[in-house]
Amino acid sequence: MIFNSIPITRLAASLAAAMDVPAPEQAEEPLPLIETLVKDHCRSDKAEKMLLFCPDAIGQWLVQKYTMDFAPVLRYTQLQIPFVSAFPPVTPVNFASIFTGAQPNVHEIRRYEKKLVTIDTLFDAFARAGKKTALVAIKDSSMGTIFAGRNIDYYIEPDDPNDIDGAATTLKALELLEKRKPDYDVIVVYTMKYDDSIHATHPESAKSLHAMKSHNLQFEMLARKTAEVWAGYDTFLGYITDHGIHADHHSNDGILKDRDGRGNHYADIPEDMNVTHFFGIQPAEK
Repeated sequence: MIFNSIPITRLAASLAAAMDVPAPEQAEEPLPLIETLVKDHCRSDKAEKMLLFCPDAIGQWLVQKYTMDFAPVLRYTQLQIPFVSAFPPVTPVNFASIFTGAQPNVHEIRRYEKKLVTIDTLFDAFARAGKKTALVAIKDSSMGTIFAGRNIDYYIEPDDPNDIDGAATTLKALELLEKRKPDYDVIVVYTMKYDDSIHATHPESAKSLHAMKSHNLQFEMLARKTAEVWAGYDTFLGYITDHGIHADHHSNDGILKDRDGRGNHYADIPEDMNVTHFFGIQPAEK
């Protein structure tokens, strides 16, 4: 298994360009692949609405091994891009890199810490362009913490241990889409039940795989709802994760770390660093 070659830091500028918005100030170059997707499928040559679904820790090897479980995602997307995460492959580091387009030495989250991102972000770029944006996240999660204080609307849901599907943020996003008051241009939805499950059990436990499948179905639910309520707009859909995972039998140097097989993500190995993102366009109805 080898490392992917496209850094996750090229995503922020690509998402900004999709909506014809200037990129965050320190973002790396956008990807022509995403530009082509938009030009080929949007009737207006740009995305007018955007829904970004951000499940935590869905590594690329899960997509490769359990491909049919990703059918709900594949059904609503036309493009897959293999990215390599920033190191270390932990949530605050990588969502900071995704939404700033910058490496950890630039956005200054270099380890697992829920520290406020102080440089320019995609949320700031959208706000400057007048795009009404909502972030739906779990209370005390990295996504609900490191991007605080932006000119966006925040919907912070409780972390219910009985919610085995991790559906709380999806249900809130569906509610926002249905009400359309306010009528958002961008909705970002974060869920983390798969990541919770792999740490409590292991990456391929029944509990973990249930959460993974649930996240994929949640994306499908959101895609169906956007097709309904944003039918008159060119809509961009993204399924965007932060890092992969492994069963914790080894450290970076290959020496056994512990033998319980629980899920983890800290190592400079393809299992932790390789992710696949999915992108789709729902063209505006004629």
